[in-house]
Amino acid sequence: MAAGSTYTPIATTTLGSTATSYTFSSISGSYTDLVLIANFKSSATDGISIQLNGDTGSNYSWTLLYGTGSVAGSASYSSRTSATIGYTSASNFNTTICQFQNYSNATTYKTWLSKGSSADYEIDNMVGLWRSTSAITSIKINCSGTLQIGSTFTLYGIASA
Repeated sequence: MAAGSTYTPIATTTLGSTATSYTFSSISGSYTDLVLIANFKSSATDGISIQLNGDTGSNYSWTLLYGTGSVAGSASYSSRTSATIGYTSASNFNTTICQFQNYSNATTYKTWLSKGSSADYEIDNMVGLWRSTSAITSIKINCSGTLQIGSTFTLYGIASA
């Protein structure tokens, strides 16, 4: 018997004008995991970050591993008001894939893994934590620069196997 579709598209958007943020709201709790795929370009070399359920408190932590082709490094951040999930340069589009595990569970803190790459900036991998037991119902994507026209964000629900 053939398996059904595992990835279910929940929502997608392509920016027709510049913006500093985009929000996926009213996310259903009927999936096991969520996957966010961002193909974005910013007005400056910077990162995109997330805030979950409108939480702007110091409840986010993440660890970053990166490589630029000539330098490799790592960094850890804790007690932040948002969490970086990817970086880009002003020259090229970056693709970041971020997976939120067990996002609708209401008894544990939420975790995610993200990985991204930009042709002229870096390759990065991150693991993050949101210190809340609330189910994720919205994801706000922020940019310290300006997200450029043509940036695309797609959110998928992952069905249990």
